[in-house]
Amino acid sequence: MLNFNSLTRHFVLFALLWFTVNFAHAEALMPSPPQLAAKSYVLMDFDSSQFIAENNPNERMDPASLTKIMTAYVIFNELKNNNIHVDDKVHISEKAWRMEGSRMFVEVDKEVPVEALLKGLVIQSGNDASVALAEHVAGSEEAFASLMNKHAKRLEMKNTHFVNSTGLPDKDHYTTAHDLALLAQALIRDFPEQYKLNSEKEYRYNGITQYNRNKLLWRDPSVDGVKTGHTNAAGYCLVASARRDGMRLISVVMNTASEKARATESQKLLKYGFRFFSTHRLYEANKPLTNLPVWKGESDKLPLGLSKALYVTIPRGQYDNLKATMNVDETIVAPIEKGQEFGTVNIALDGKQITQQPLISLKAIAEGGLFTRLKDTVLMLVQ
Repeated sequence: MLNFNSLTRHFVLFALLWFTVNFAHAEALMPSPPQLAAKSYVLMDFDSSQFIAENNPNERMDPASLTKIMTAYVIFNELKNNNIHVDDKVHISEKAWRMEGSRMFVEVDKEVPVEALLKGLVIQSGNDASVALAEHVAGSEEAFASLMNKHAKRLEMKNTHFVNSTGLPDKDHYTTAHDLALLAQALIRDFPEQYKLNSEKEYRYNGITQYNRNKLLWRDPSVDGVKTGHTNAAGYCLVASARRDGMRLISVVMNTASEKARATESQKLLKYGFRFFSTHRLYEANKPLTNLPVWKGESDKLPLGLSKALYVTIPRGQYDNLKATMNVDETIVAPIEKGQEFGTVNIALDGKQITQQPLISLKAIAEGGLFTRLKDTVLMLVQ
């Protein structure tokens, strides 16, 4: 017969076992993504480029002023390459001055610095600022749109085409939620200092103070951008980005019914991502992950690694269930160029592959001398 102390010990052990099993099971539970009152939307992790939630991600839609994310990207790139400068004086054409919609109220034939126009573009969403900057960079808005499309192609925005710098409606002017997430990611990655303009809540120019239309900047301190948009055809749209505890998410919500709706629906996506997912850096860039034998080379070992850090975004509590494998070429023969691909790193969760990245040579290896090449030729035949 069990005494009281023995019964107590058995009860405690049973309770611990029950709690462990059920807690582990609870950790594995994942709710479905929220259903949004938006025609199209996506939620993407900035570092891993993984899409956590989406609906109609590749449906071509009118982007309205979300277009100006690309306008800003092109301007930042021109500044980086010293083709223009922040203190350049931009002549305000009659076309720029007459632009409809949101404006920073520049005056025709005035000279306005690039820096002031950039703030008008990013913070106030000024159509007049957009056109003035486009004309300053490329001579005309049409030529500037050609630049926009070249950047879109380079960024693999496969369902995007621009015909203007403002986002005013045109049947040949379109993009997708998926493509806009890639663009926002590129803006933050390539121009982190300039991107900070997107978190500014107001801008005063020509005696007029105007406020950033991204309501999430006031609601959520982790949100630092990116851009709103609205036309009758596009509805109310918002590309938002937020960073919490080292994890950055990008949400794109298109064609909602109101300013309030685009902010509320975006916040639903961001809350879902931060609550139920975590992002982990598994491997650093340019660090050897393996060394493989090399035939006929000056060196007999080739270090392989990754050209960029490898991140994964997974449900919280699932890190220990990740599995990494490498597929590498069986025979590697010199000469070898630095950056040449020789296989892949594959990451799986519960048997399902979630990401893959090329393994590249971290150094160049020239051909060896005559004796080395002859010797290795014989050994390769034998093997």
